Amino acid sequence: QVQLVESGGGVVQTGDSVGLSCTASGRTDSINVMGWFRQAPGKEREFIGVTSTNGRVAYADSVKGRFTISRDNSKNSVFLQMKSLKPEDTAIYYCAARRGSTPAITGTSYEYWGQGTQVTVSS
Repeated sequence: QVQLVESGGGVVQTGDSVGLSCTASGRTDSINVMGWFRQAPGKEREFIGVTSTNGRVAYADSVKGRFTISRDNSKNSVFLQMKSLKPEDTAIYYCAARRGSTPAITGTSYEYWGQGTQVTVSS
């Protein structure tokens, strides 16, 4: 089993930046791909970005240029740096991991999920 724990987030102002972290524990050797998703109130879960063990990253068009994903395999951690935040970025942000090596943008492709961390962007 793999456990994922997110940290960071909170309440920020429009235009601010904030960083989230996600650290994996347990059978981390089984993880290849790690992704970030978010879910706003009343909306479906949304893909943000994904990173593979080789460091490649892909982003959703809605966050491209504002969000940056990085990964530290030595620490079993993945990071999400967000800038120029907007009220519509308000959501619970989730870290996810999958055993497969193919980057995936659908949540159902991920076996492991963190508990989520709230980011609220006030106008």
